[in-house]
Amino acid sequence: MKLNIAYPQTGCQKLIDIDDERRLQGFFDKRISAEVPADSLGDEWKGYRFRITGGNDKQGFPMKQGVLTNGRVRLLLSKGHSCYRPRRAGERKRKSVRGCIVDAAMSVLSLVVVQKGEQEIPGLTDKTVPRRLGPKRVGKIRKLFNLEKADDVRQYVVRRPLPEKEGKPKRKPKAPKIQRLITPVVLQRKRHRAALKKTHAAKSNEAAASYQKLLAQRQKEAREKRHERQQRRRRLTSATHSTST
Repeated sequence: MKLNIAYPQTGCQKLIDIDDERRLQGFFDKRISAEVPADSLGDEWKGYRFRITGGNDKQGFPMKQGVLTNGRVRLLLSKGHSCYRPRRAGERKRKSVRGCIVDAAMSVLSLVVVQKGEQEIPGLTDKTVPRRLGPKRVGKIRKLFNLEKADDVRQYVVRRPLPEKEGKPKRKPKAPKIQRLITPVVLQRKRHRAALKKTHAAKSNEAAASYQKLLAQRQKEAREKRHERQQRRRRLTSATHSTST
């Protein structure tokens, strides 16, 4: 079985091949997201702890979280499910996936180091791979450079130099568009939305008041008409009684 071990703090990952199943006994019958001590892999891994993040069996079918079996099943998958990418809107497809329990039939197991041990692992913990891209969000840029709220975040954006081409002038470095940046234009738009909301509220209140006024007027007219009909009916009845007597 191959173990694909990643160490997020350095950005490195290492693939090791282990043929002795006795060294892999600690991973068997464990689920995805379970933490496993790595002491059984050898003395150089003493003190390390891994978290299982996934894997593939010998036929290439991926493990799926939530399928509590160590075998293969066929599930009807749609948009939002792991192990499936829809090609059309609303598309669903029945696909074979492997359960989230590890056994000896696995070909590759993906692991993440959650606790570092005593010794350094060559190619995993002894070097650092620089990040290709820097943060985009304002809060994350402030957190990275320990900035105050009054500091201009735009001066601290991580710019990526572009490779030069022969016969063309030097290209400018590429910078990301800062997300959630508060600028005067953003504040102006916010004030505009608030003013529109206030205008719509005043307009709706005015329309409601005029409607209530019109409704009260119509109800008053209806009451007056009804009162006139009653008075006319009473006069007619009194007139018939007087002629009959």
